Amino acid sequence: MDLCFENHKSGNGGYISLKNEVEEIGRLTYTIVPELKKLIVSYVMVFPKFEGKGFGKKLVEKSVEFARKNGWTIKARCSYAHSVLSRKKDVEDVFVS
Repeated sequence: MDLCFENHKSGNGGYISLKNEVEEIGRLTYTIVPELKKLIVSYVMVFPKFEGKGFGKKLVEKSVEFARKNGWTIKARCSYAHSVLSRKKDVEDVFVS
């Protein structure tokens, strides 16, 4: 299965969608606080038929890439994203618990 991430940024917010060849699998919504250099992860959602396959984690990992690329830290308001980031060992540079 080929996967594709698309970042739909609009102003200080947006979402990252994850798609396969046919349809959207899920999305992660975020807000950017430029003056604090912070990416706030608001919500991670995976459509029910794709749950339990690690796609939510992939979306969170993509938000880490996005934050690093822009020199931001991440604040996870979404409990799922917070849980994923809390367990990862390689995000200390960007994750603010």
